[in-house]
Amino acid sequence: MFVEIYGRMTCPYCVRAKQLAEKMKAELPDFDFKFIDMVAEGIEKQDLEPRVGKPVATVPQIFFDDKHIGGFSDFAPFVKERFGIEA
Repeated sequence: MFVEIYGRMTCPYCVRAKQLAEKMKAELPDFDFKFIDMVAEGIEKQDLEPRVGKPVATVPQIFFDDKHIGGFSDFAPFVKERFGIEA
């Protein structure tokens, strides 16, 4: 299992998504993630639109095994329901 989080370190929801992924990594042996700092990498929200499949208005944008999950408010319930891990 692999999660990609596209976000900014100045965004509280991005930081919370990264913290939840760190918690998942500690609790799930076959899990890993990558936080992509969009500012450091020069990535704009518009750059994610082809992968997301629609206009991107907010960050973070989170992918679980290459499937678009959405933002933190989508990711947290997904993780709780699927793995029983709370944000």
